[in-house]
Amino acid sequence: MKKKMLVIVSAVICAVALAGCQDIKIWFVGFEENFKGLDMVVQTYDEESQMIDQIAGKSVKIERDTTFDSSDGDSTEKGDVIQITVGGNEMHHVGSSMIVAETGLENVYEEYAETVDIKNQDRSVPVINTMVNDFKNSFTGKQKVLLIRSQNGTPLATYSGDKVSMYSTDVPKSTGFLIDGQYLFVYRCDYTIYDLALLE
Repeated sequence: MKKKMLVIVSAVICAVALAGCQDIKIWFVGFEENFKGLDMVVQTYDEESQMIDQIAGKSVKIERDTTFDSSDGDSTEKGDVIQITVGGNEMHHVGSSMIVAETGLENVYEEYAETVDIKNQDRSVPVINTMVNDFKNSFTGKQKVLLIRSQNGTPLATYSGDKVSMYSTDVPKSTGFLIDGQYLFVYRCDYTIYDLALLE
């Protein structure tokens, strides 16, 4: 009986610990996207950061259209075409900058300057910093500001959060972000991510 209770308590402790883990959260976002879809807004932009189109949907899924992959037998080159399912309909996109934000994520572009000038004279140990930052990206996230620009460098959007982590995606030239539990997909954009402490 004591062993059974110990196993149950251990399982509960592990579940609670993992619930705060960013890597687990991003896995659940992917699971929800595949089986239910996410409530998201899809926006595409030209080189001057002017919006081309906007589509909002309650059941959105983003993936690489594997039809455009090419293979020589030994290796496969991923195609750049994105397939986006919105409800029962779909769209394909390639080329221009795209931001797909889960509903609730706010573009706070006006709150931050278009350019950033940072001076930091603090000394540290870079190899330790890298290890700590990688750990925080996977488990807790960090307070960060994400400045997004079009492909020619024109400021486009800004997002910030207390628990921000970044992830690779299956789509070439794209990055996924988990910002306070909500998903942001950035495709063919320039971006810079700052620790919030650098901007204060």
